[in-house]
Amino acid sequence: MEANIKVFMLMAALTALVMVLGWMLGGGGGAVLALLIAGGMNFFAYWNSDKMVLRQQGAVELSPNQGAELYAMTADLARRADMPMPKLYLLPTEQPNAFATGRNPENAAVAVTQGLLRALNRDEIAGVIAHELAHIKHRDTLTMTITATMAGAIAMMGNMMLFMGGRDGRGGGIGAILAMILAPLAAAMVQMAISRAREYEADATGAAICGQPRALASALQRISAAAGRSVNLPAEKNPAAAAMFIINPLHALRADRLFATHPPTEERIARLMALEGRAAPVRPTAASRIPRAGRNDPWSRG
Repeated sequence: MEANIKVFMLMAALTALVMVLGWMLGGGGGAVLALLIAGGMNFFAYWNSDKMVLRQQGAVELSPNQGAELYAMTADLARRADMPMPKLYLLPTEQPNAFATGRNPENAAVAVTQGLLRALNRDEIAGVIAHELAHIKHRDTLTMTITATMAGAIAMMGNMMLFMGGRDGRGGGIGAILAMILAPLAAAMVQMAISRAREYEADATGAAICGQPRALASALQRISAAAGRSVNLPAEKNPAAAAMFIINPLHALRADRLFATHPPTEERIARLMALEGRAAPVRPTAASRIPRAGRNDPWSRG
């Protein structure tokens, strides 16, 4: 409940920022118009964001025949979570990672990378899938879509301030420059705060769904270490989607660390191990029987 209140307050702050920029551009009418434009962008994103994100990341939909065990695992976890089975997608990158998208549990998808299927064992993969199902169950995918859209609108309006400035003394030239610089930065910080709040909640719920907090903690540890050694090219080209991944996919580039979209992995692991009742994750030894994606694997060819 506390996390939901925090998210509501942060989204209210984004809405207020949209209206302030609109007021600076056009007074009371500008504030209303800015709110309407943001609402229209959110309406479009509500219906199309999942398709756009999957296309940007180069995702390939998996049929039950292509990933039989992964399908069976996800279906079992979805039953435990009392939610519909999502569509499954494969991301053609060797960086271990995953994300969920979709406007509601009935229209949702979970995407995993080739690298995740190579690097993790079965229990760890189940923990990752459970984490993504938790995002869907909490409707975080819709929340993050709305915040990303509003952050984009604020960035666009900030750029408009440079050319139009504040009308009728509302901010003036200096105000316009400050708005252009600070408004997008503030929106990005709010977006990151929302993402970080939802990750802790999804970790806890995901651990409850799969019943193995230690396996999810181990998965986070492996993914975080690997993300710092590999470049996820689709994510680097579309950094706005970084907050959707279970671990920040932009870790490979030093500059990306200035704006962390996720809470510290060590803190996430500590919280999960508190649920497990142990001080540190135990390295699992069982290998996954889920087929690995590779050059000769049918998953790679879609």
